Amino acid sequence: VQRRMEGLSVRERQQRAVDWIRQVGIPDPAERVSQYPFQFSGGMRQRAAIAMALLLEPPLVFLDEPTTALDVTLEAQIVQLLRQLNDQGVEATLVLVSHNLGLIASLCDSVAVMYAGEVVETGSVEQIFHSPRHPYTRALLNCDPGRSQGRVRRLQTIPGEVPNLQEIPSGCAFAPRCRHAEEICLTSPPALLPLSDTHAARCHLAASLAGRKRISGLTPEKERGRPGAGAADLILDIRDLRVRFRVKGKVRAFIERDADPHVDAVLGASLALDRGSALGLIGESGSGKTTLGRTVMGLLELAEGTVFVEGRDTGGLSPGEWIAFRRNLAMIFQDPVGSLSPRKTVRSLLSEPFQIHRVRSGEVESAIRELCDMVQLSRSMLERYPHELSGGQARRVGVARALALEPSLVVADEPTAGLDVSVQGEILNLLSHLREERGLSYLLISHNLPTIRHICDSLAIMYLGRIVERGPCEQVFESPAHPYTDALIRGIPQPDPARRVYAAPIQGEIPSLINRPSGCEFHTRCPCADARCRAEKPEERILGDGRRVRCHYPLAGDQRASRNGDATGASSEGRNP
Repeated sequence: VQRRMEGLSVRERQQRAVDWIRQVGIPDPAERVSQYPFQFSGGMRQRAAIAMALLLEPPLVFLDEPTTALDVTLEAQIVQLLRQLNDQGVEATLVLVSHNLGLIASLCDSVAVMYAGEVVETGSVEQIFHSPRHPYTRALLNCDPGRSQGRVRRLQTIPGEVPNLQEIPSGCAFAPRCRHAEEICLTSPPALLPLSDTHAARCHLAASLAGRKRISGLTPEKERGRPGAGAADLILDIRDLRVRFRVKGKVRAFIERDADPHVDAVLGASLALDRGSALGLIGESGSGKTTLGRTVMGLLELAEGTVFVEGRDTGGLSPGEWIAFRRNLAMIFQDPVGSLSPRKTVRSLLSEPFQIHRVRSGEVESAIRELCDMVQLSRSMLERYPHELSGGQARRVGVARALALEPSLVVADEPTAGLDVSVQGEILNLLSHLREERGLSYLLISHNLPTIRHICDSLAIMYLGRIVERGPCEQVFESPAHPYTDALIRGIPQPDPARRVYAAPIQGEIPSLINRPSGCEFHTRCPCADARCRAEKPEERILGDGRRVRCHYPLAGDQRASRNGDATGASSEGRNP
């Protein structure tokens, strides 16, 4: 990019790059400008990409899914950064391409909705979100789990699939999936109908849809009642888990000579999962969620602590015993396409678990067909390779592989990452259905709080490898006790332009595991931190409602603890309101 700055000297180019790195909020810009991308965190790389795009002051900038792989706090920071740049006089017009409706509602002034290669509706952000007139726009908004203020039993989805662009149906392309379709929709392509000076829809029925309710049929579900579980009912019991990695390469230069050359990716984590339940593991990228999940699967070695699966200590299993024991476990990996071998067809991928464990000999073909039907995957996909599948289809293949041997525990790592709202709903509905039908237990790892809310019974919040809060899902959402949990929930982008959040709930990025902060490790980003937080590490306390939280001053927790006679309640003196 610097080479394209014609008329500027090398020093001027370097200074301009440093200025832009500073402007997008990357600390120590003079040093960072000479570093490589692998030395940046995910949020810093995204900021650097924005700086590169704006460095030459272009009049038009396209942002293609700028936050798709970022957690909720980094997403909020990127949105805030783009607003700040606009306030600071950056005159570029931004075109945001995304399936994240909350992001669109938070940042955009006008919206164009596309389907099958055509713009089907355009309008101001208020018109699109508050008065949509195309059935596809209405269906997308109905599918978004973020609009529900409580858990719902079943998320809405759009039936069918986006048509093949080589075989677009005659008439309206959305008609085969539209519940309002009439005869004219199947035979005559609709024109883009002006509804006002700023609003237009490509639909024969746009005028008649004006008075109909956009949202229907979604009512919050009452908290699932579960029988009290004893130790015999636990399918997963993690006690004081510690997972360490040896620091290698140039990073060793940042560690004192006599210091321990290891970092703790998971430190003192304890979790319990009842049989037939779903536990959500929530946190920012780099908090240790995936490491914990892979350790449960036996893919990583634990340094301390124990992991019991169905009452058996997995730490003492030999490699041969692990192979046999892993029939009871399954993992859905984060990347739906990358986790599938590109050299194998879907048929080969689904048959592989049976071959490895030598089960259902002679019945594999019928088992494959059953798996396709179970995950609602067309059997015509069996001869396709992973690169020929959509994200939703690849995710269904991953779910089918995980469930092939009928495991009792499934670890799902970001099961809806990169999927649009309708496909997200389909996957979550499928997981819920299989749980009810087969009694599966789930450990769901995610930073997408709105989706995880609709399937989980309990939540555990992770920060820098520690569990900082855990308890029933709805209690955590309705009344978070840890400031970090509260910030994560407040940072959820709302699919409503009238509910925009104008400030990121957490500033800064998650600290390095190499140099953990003293005291409470969240104090460097916590608005409530005081001298005690900076000096003294908090112990886990049990609140009056049974939740566990690792904080000196739980939000509303002091009053809750005092009412229930909790002797560990701490004074809130000195705490910022």
